[in-house]
Amino acid sequence: MANPSRNLLTEMQSLGLRLADTETGAPSRRGGAGPTDHKAVEVDGRTVMVPVHTGNAKRSPFATDSQGRLTRDGKPIRTIQFARQPRFYKMQTLDGVPYWKIAQLHGSDVLATTVLQTCIRYGRRSTACQFCAIGQSLAEGRTINRKSPEHLAEVARAAVLLDGVKHMVMTTGTPNFTDRGAKILCDSAFAVRAAVDLPIQAQCEPPDDPVWFGRLEAAGADSLGMHLEAVTPAVRERIMPGKAQVTPDQYLRAFEQAVAVFGRGQVSTYILAGLGDSREAILEMSQTLVDLGVYPFVVPFVPVSGTPLENHESPDPQFMHDILAPLGRMLSRAGMHSTDIKAGCGRCGACSSLSAYED
Repeated sequence: MANPSRNLLTEMQSLGLRLADTETGAPSRRGGAGPTDHKAVEVDGRTVMVPVHTGNAKRSPFATDSQGRLTRDGKPIRTIQFARQPRFYKMQTLDGVPYWKIAQLHGSDVLATTVLQTCIRYGRRSTACQFCAIGQSLAEGRTINRKSPEHLAEVARAAVLLDGVKHMVMTTGTPNFTDRGAKILCDSAFAVRAAVDLPIQAQCEPPDDPVWFGRLEAAGADSLGMHLEAVTPAVRERIMPGKAQVTPDQYLRAFEQAVAVFGRGQVSTYILAGLGDSREAILEMSQTLVDLGVYPFVVPFVPVSGTPLENHESPDPQFMHDILAPLGRMLSRAGMHSTDIKAGCGRCGACSSLSAYED
C-alpha cells in the first residue's frame, strides 16, 4: 500500500477507533439502519465513518488523546476533526417529534432517513439478514417507525437551511414482496422535492415491476441504490436467507432496467466485504456491474452489537486494499466517479475509502 492517507482510512475503517471523548462532535449512532456504531471523522480533508462501538474498535491500535489527536499505539500521527453537531437536531415538529428521530446527518453533508423502520423479513431468524439492526433503534425509542412525507419535507428543508446539507438518502425496510418499498419512497421523495431543491437517492430491493423505476424518477429521486450486500449465492443464503431469494441474476436485470431510467453511474449497490465472498468474486461482480453502468460501493463489513454477527471479525485492511485498489482503477477506466453521482452513499463515500482509490 503506497498512499499513506488512503492506507490510514482503509485501516481505520477495518480496525475502528477508541475515543477519549465520545461526546465530541456529532453524536455517534448505535443500532438501526445504515452506518451504525460509527462516528463521522475527518482525516486529511476526507470525512469517513469509523467504527467506535464495536468489539474491534475496543481493541484498535487507533485512539484519540486528550488533545483530540489521532494516535496509533499511543503515538500521535494526525490531527483529526469530527463532524459538528447539526443545528436541526435541536428542533421538533409541531406534533412534538424531534427532528433527529426523523432523519440524521451521515458523513458531513448528507441527510439520511429510513422511511419505514420495520421489515417483513426482520422478525424471523429464518429470513432476517444476520447483519441487520433496523429494529434496534426503534425498540429503544431513538426513531419512529413510519416517517410521514410531511415530516421528511419539514426536516429536509431545515437541514438544508441550517446545516448546508447537499443531498439525501432515503432507504426503507422491505414492507412487501411486490413494490418492495418503492411506493413509500415515491411519496416521500415527492414531498421533499416539493419543499426543497435537494438531490435524493432512493434505496430499496428490486421491485417486482420495472415501472417503479420511472415512478421513482418522476417523484424526484435522482439516483437509486439496490443493495446486493453479498455477491455469491452460498454467502447470500447463509447471511441473508430471506433476501437471497432475490437472486443476483434478478438484481442484474433490475440494474439494467434502472440504468435505462436514471443513467449510467446513477445506480449503485452496496457490497459488504468480509462476509465470506472472496476478493476475486467481489471484483468479478464489480466488473459486471460497472459494465452495466452501476457503481459498486464496496465497504468493509462492520459487526453491529445485538445482531447474530456481532462477534464476526471485520475484514483485514490488506484484504480491503486488495479489492479497492483494482476496483478504483476499474472505475477510473470506465469513467465512473463518486463525484459524478447526484446523491447517495457512493457520492458521500464516507463508509468506504473507495473514492480515495479513484484518485
